[in-house]
Amino acid sequence: MTVDGTLQATFAATLVDEWVRCGVTDAVVAPGSRSTPLLLALSSCAAIRLHVFLDERSAAFFALGVGMATGRPAVVVTTSGTAAVELHPAVVEASYARVPLLAVTADRPWELRDVGAPQTVDQSGLFGRAVRWFADPGVPDASSSSAWRSLAARAVAEAVRGRGPVHLNLPFRDPLVAVPGPLPPGRHDGAPWHGVAHPRSGTGSGAETAPLPVPEAARAVVVAGRGASELGDVVGWAAERGWPVLADPLSGCRVQAPNVIAAFDGLLRAGRFAAGVAPDVVVRVGAPPASKVLAQWLASLSCPQLAVSPPGTWPDPERTATDVLPALPGVDVDAVDAGWLARWRAADDAAQRAIDEVLAARAGLTEPAVARTVVDALPDGARLVVSSSMPVRDVEWFSRPRDGITVHANRGANGIDGIVSTALGVAAGSHDPTVALLGDLAFLHDSGGLLWARDRDVDCTFVVVDNDGGGIFSFLPQAAADAVAPATFERLFGTPHGIDVAELARAHALDVADDVAAAVRDAAGAGVRVVVVRTGDRRINVDVHAQLNDAITAAVA
Repeated sequence: MTVDGTLQATFAATLVDEWVRCGVTDAVVAPGSRSTPLLLALSSCAAIRLHVFLDERSAAFFALGVGMATGRPAVVVTTSGTAAVELHPAVVEASYARVPLLAVTADRPWELRDVGAPQTVDQSGLFGRAVRWFADPGVPDASSSSAWRSLAARAVAEAVRGRGPVHLNLPFRDPLVAVPGPLPPGRHDGAPWHGVAHPRSGTGSGAETAPLPVPEAARAVVVAGRGASELGDVVGWAAERGWPVLADPLSGCRVQAPNVIAAFDGLLRAGRFAAGVAPDVVVRVGAPPASKVLAQWLASLSCPQLAVSPPGTWPDPERTATDVLPALPGVDVDAVDAGWLARWRAADDAAQRAIDEVLAARAGLTEPAVARTVVDALPDGARLVVSSSMPVRDVEWFSRPRDGITVHANRGANGIDGIVSTALGVAAGSHDPTVALLGDLAFLHDSGGLLWARDRDVDCTFVVVDNDGGGIFSFLPQAAADAVAPATFERLFGTPHGIDVAELARAHALDVADDVAAAVRDAAGAGVRVVVVRTGDRRINVDVHAQLNDAITAAVA
């Protein structure tokens, strides 16, 4: 079959040129043969920052981190076969976390499919419903050249407009190496073929929704989860009405303000306090926080609950929402009950003092102390990337409100995978000093992301809490001796690995520090480095959490 290599090279170069016009700045690639036309086009484009990974899975999570930090899709390119399949975890996370991502998989032409050709799998619709749009235009053909720019621009537009991943599956024939010819003309003045605009955040003015009837001097509670700050000035909107905001660190709302409540998990474990603050209405903004205690308290209430979230999402796992709204509602409140907010404010202040006292009385750094220390020590303008499992919960439960930082996490699908690469991508996309707080298993799970990490020209400090296994399982019912035998529990859930995490970091030519606060404060200009905090027996960590919660209960009694 006669193939015009120049035509394929021109097609690839046209896509890259159009992506640049659409605002794409970063591409992440892994070595492969079938993707050669795209690799060469990307590497020859001075406007694209090209990041090379050996592992496609890590490459995809790095691209996810770039999109998380910038709001623009990064392009991740793979060759054909299982290399394309490796993108799936990051594509799923991007879908549920609403992060724009452009997954581009090179493929064999139709005549090599289903005939036993090597490195060939069915890549059509590979990622199923996880993508906002999928296209397979076939092997480039001169008769379709007028549509090439539209294809590239629409892919970016769908990722930005849909806040999620897009999949382009692009077949190429040999020869794969050629010099591109003249590109099809683009729009004048460098404009993209199709306009790409970021979705407009909610204004918080209530203009998009009708005012909701709320009892006079209503006692309401606002719960702000991941993505809440994109829907408006939640803290200011609630402050005007005298309402507390139970703010998840991922919400962008856990700032230093009189109505921001940080220790809500511990407060709601105090039965008398929780029973005494039953609200007249709940406004839930963004994704649900990690706290199971908060979720159970919300489920126990009999008042109206308004869920505010972007169109196309439905953040109601307990199925208690009475209304699902696209923006903060207008609320007519004739009078403000000052005592309502004062009660929450006094309780949170008491809880913060109790946390400080318990942690100060214990020798060495506990896992809650690590989370509190990291958030306190972050320099202004820094970004924190928190791993799922215990780190995201410890930051949610025990960190203080902070101004001047941005917190990220892979909490779309809530997995621990890819967090090392995601953090590096956040650092590369934002150019801000970045700190990642993660457990030892999450660090080991994505240790492949450390390859060439020191050469990526980013500032990313990894704080690894090393308890030699899966600490979160020690909080679950299967940890009880009468549920699962201790030896069986350790084998199936505790999973001690016995790996020296610091030596693993040094094997990747990374510096290893031991002072958490100092390393976090000095994250700017430090490059990529690792801080290992060994916390010992996982059962002791359970006791520390219990002691903290008991102290909070006593403080608000």
